[in-house]
Amino acid sequence: MNSLISLDLFDVALGLALMAIAIALAAWQRLGLAGQMAIASLRTVLQLLVAGYFLAFVFDLNSPWAVLAVLIFMLSVAAIVTHNRIAPQHKPLFPIIWGSLLAGLFLTLSYIIIAIVQPQIWYSPQYLIPLGGMILGNAMNTAAISGERLASAIDRSAIEIETHLSLGATSQQAVASYRKDAIRAGLIPLINRMMVVGLVTLPGTLTGQVLSGVDPIDAALYQIIIMFMVAFAELVVVLLVTRGISRQFFNPSEQLQGI
Repeated sequence: MNSLISLDLFDVALGLALMAIAIALAAWQRLGLAGQMAIASLRTVLQLLVAGYFLAFVFDLNSPWAVLAVLIFMLSVAAIVTHNRIAPQHKPLFPIIWGSLLAGLFLTLSYIIIAIVQPQIWYSPQYLIPLGGMILGNAMNTAAISGERLASAIDRSAIEIETHLSLGATSQQAVASYRKDAIRAGLIPLINRMMVVGLVTLPGTLTGQVLSGVDPIDAALYQIIIMFMVAFAELVVVLLVTRGISRQFFNPSEQLQGI
């Protein structure tokens, strides 16, 4: 296999021309998105360049503390984004979201590193940081969808829930159907991706490895593991997040309250 063709900033500028055309088209059609697309493009370039240089620095350090610091930073940003999408005005939800993402990240990464990848050193930044990023990025989106769906459903269904409570149901029994619907809504995008992966879409990991010269079969095997890893992490996180959110709607006496 051929090695990866190196790119420079001039090549990035040529790629940026595609976004310039897209922005011009959006402005021509008066979609009101040209400004947002321009800002998003600028942020993409700056954030990824900074991330690239920073990760190169962390890789050179090869320190477990540096790797763990990066993972905690990524975890905290993911928790903030998820919290803001679900209910930005409700601070009590942040610890629940942060802890749920931490649990999903720790359980999944531990299994992958110990049982499957088995690098020479457990804190190898080559594996922990990219895998952790994929876990958190996907779990963040799933948790945001499910959490927002559950919070909205409980807010809209207060009378029904209180009726269940008056008939003797526990708080978790009263919201069980809303929680299941929210979990399904969050996991549907994952299931759809798994259904068509390799047929309609070629995921980023497989594509990146093939571009870098890795044998396509090896790249496919890595992608299979990553898909299963993401699926497990998303389910763990969404179960914990929805359980935590549903409990926040009730006081110690199991009476419905707002959050």
